[in-house]
Amino acid sequence: MRSIAAAGVWLCVSCAFWTGSIAGGLDAPPGNTAQAARRHLTPDDLYRPIDVSDPRVSPDGQWVAYVVSTNERSSDTAPSTIWMASWDGTQRLALSAPSESTSKPRWSPDGRYLAFLSDPPGSDKTQVMLLDRRGGEARAITHESGEINDYAWSPDGKRLVLVMEQGEGTAPKPIVIDALHFKQDGDGYLSAARLRHLFLVDVETGRSEPLTDPRFNDEVPVWSPDGKYIVFERTRERGPDTDAREDIDIIEARGGATPRTLVRPYAPNSQKLAFSPDGTLVAFFEGIDLKYNAYMQDRLFVIPAAGGQPRAITDKLDRAVTSYAFAADSSSIEILVEDDLTAYPARVSLKDDAIEREMAPAPLVLSNISSAGGHTAVLQSTDATFPEVYALENGKLRKLTGHNDAFLAELELGAVEELRFKGKDGTDIHGLMVRPPGFTAGRRYPTLLWIHGGPNGQDEHSLELDGYQFEPQMFAAKGYVVLRINYRGGSGRGLAYAKAIAADWGHKEVIDLLAGVDHAIKIGVADPERLAIGGWSYGGILTDYTIASDTRFKAAIAGAGSANQISMYGSDEYVLQYNNELGAPWRDTALWLKVSYPFFHADRIHTPTLFLSGLKDFNVPTIGGEQMYEALRTLGVPAELVVYPGEHHVFARPSFVKDLAERTTAWLDRFIPNTAPR
Repeated sequence: MRSIAAAGVWLCVSCAFWTGSIAGGLDAPPGNTAQAARRHLTPDDLYRPIDVSDPRVSPDGQWVAYVVSTNERSSDTAPSTIWMASWDGTQRLALSAPSESTSKPRWSPDGRYLAFLSDPPGSDKTQVMLLDRRGGEARAITHESGEINDYAWSPDGKRLVLVMEQGEGTAPKPIVIDALHFKQDGDGYLSAARLRHLFLVDVETGRSEPLTDPRFNDEVPVWSPDGKYIVFERTRERGPDTDAREDIDIIEARGGATPRTLVRPYAPNSQKLAFSPDGTLVAFFEGIDLKYNAYMQDRLFVIPAAGGQPRAITDKLDRAVTSYAFAADSSSIEILVEDDLTAYPARVSLKDDAIEREMAPAPLVLSNISSAGGHTAVLQSTDATFPEVYALENGKLRKLTGHNDAFLAELELGAVEELRFKGKDGTDIHGLMVRPPGFTAGRRYPTLLWIHGGPNGQDEHSLELDGYQFEPQMFAAKGYVVLRINYRGGSGRGLAYAKAIAADWGHKEVIDLLAGVDHAIKIGVADPERLAIGGWSYGGILTDYTIASDTRFKAAIAGAGSANQISMYGSDEYVLQYNNELGAPWRDTALWLKVSYPFFHADRIHTPTLFLSGLKDFNVPTIGGEQMYEALRTLGVPAELVVYPGEHHVFARPSFVKDLAERTTAWLDRFIPNTAPR
């Protein structure tokens, strides 16, 4: 359904970028956290947090490169910069100038150079930039006319493999489409000209040559440790093939070579390939059964690089694996496991598939694991801290970066409490409750049910910047108790829990969400006369489902949602899911009408609703909000539709992100004017 990775408003926003010399500069140390008085969040604070992402440990283990993304108020853009931190945590250096195109830092095998993607000065094409770690300016080592999307170093450091779309020139051409999956949010229409291919580049000369056939789409290349082969993902069109599968192929690293297929799994939510350091195994992700392919339950597999039978090595977890890295001796794989409000590290033995948890349970989320030189780095976030880079050593975490420390030291955030309760049908439901700052026990508060997207994914112990985890604190600062309920269909609770809503949308999820509201009323926290509801993506869809099922809510916010699901067929990017989970609309029209009940029973809705959308959203197109807006206006129910020009499913323009924060809280205040407890 609606991928959690692209669901929700992007909130990695800040103007607090260090203003010293960029090349070789040292970032300012975290500010004094002893504050005389902390203050509450405001929408203007959306310019302050700094997004830290994509950590990469150097081959000698002594440095970690990563991406720092900020927001610039004056230019209304969100540039990124490459930084690195020393393993002992004493140094943090900014290595590149800010640019909106900067991404993907990758160390050369000898650790001498750091490459990254960016637009060179005077160019509008992203190239691979090379920076000598000993000093100097970054220089472009590719000069391609196509769009470079990804790359990887050869083990000897002499070549790169690029993932690239060929350039088409500047003159507009008709978009000729002959693929089932023909549109993608952020990428637009996917014609045959938009297929991605692999190219080999000589690092010294910059000369490139094609490696793979231009009739196919090839991505996520990884070199074998001896440099002789490259394993990659291949499809006939962008994204999974029409049967929802993809090839994982291996090819000799030379022009004119012919690939062979190792395995053809169901396409998972996000593929990652890796060779074992001894070159004998290839690891990959695979989803669950085709009908449930949209539900996040990524399983880790290995297959002999020479060919053979794949082996699932994490199925006994009954949890999704979010990231992984081979041990240097190829005896095990370190994994990050999504588990009931958290994500923790574990290790899988490749001898007997035994899984050992590496940390005691804790209210935190780990992501983006990277290992090299005997060291492992991860991103860690908690209820009160944004993601930062940490060293993971013997089951313990040690902080390496603190880009957000000074900002967070100014704030009084709402306390977060775990919720455990029974649904109406007896199901155990878990979630989180964010209390407003200054919460007083024994008093009732206006309460907002804020629904995560997906439905795959979960609300968790994390102050993430790229999803739903920051908005609850913004609403809490306005005086609301915020409920975050992990309804059925989400991940973190196992396969049966995740697939429980297949072909039955808007049923069990609504039961679970309403049970969360009932629980908050029962424990004396939520004021039953001052209830609101909202969410983005599948959270917006579930908002429509819920207000068509229950009239208790005084205000609603449906961001990037839809209610007439029949109209989504062919207009969004989920046709493979629809065909395999629901069947085509003409084959089971009754089922499609059932899952479209908020639109076809809009006369049951009496909740004033704010509809929000990005005009270029191909994930959940604007028509989803437009139709419900027109329905409520026709029925005389207060409604407003706000469309943001140029924005996709995940917003990028900082001023629009701030506008969302101001507009959504103003909508709630309009219909729930008194936020004081009672």
